[in-house]
Amino acid sequence: MPSTKILMTRRPALLLAATVVVILGLAIHFFVAGDTASLVADALYTVLVYLVLAFILPKAGRHWMAIAAFAVSALVELAQLTGIPEQLAVGFPPSRLVFGTTFSALDLVAYAVGAVAVYFADSALSRNSGTWRRTQTE
Repeated sequence: MPSTKILMTRRPALLLAATVVVILGLAIHFFVAGDTASLVADALYTVLVYLVLAFILPKAGRHWMAIAAFAVSALVELAQLTGIPEQLAVGFPPSRLVFGTTFSALDLVAYAVGAVAVYFADSALSRNSGTWRRTQTE
């Protein structure tokens, strides 16, 4: 179980990381053209989901958060097959940034890469910083 001191230092770091990911993702989305940029932005989407989960569920294991982040991202992508996100974007255009509009199987690969990358980054930071360390059960 993480101590209160560790949670007090981890949560602000997660909030800062999430803010950086949002800014970077939006900058890539709006200012960088191309398929590669789109895939990087998709991977960052999953990274953001992971960071939000880590903030909300501080006792959850990294591996479960990575799996959940990928699952949430994949469910949002699969929901695009229904056409509902596209209809939502017509009525509320900013929703396009969260839910997308068109399905792409390649996006699922980007989400997996994002989940793996953030898992290993969090693990490495946890090993190298006592203030970032999570639980001994992972």
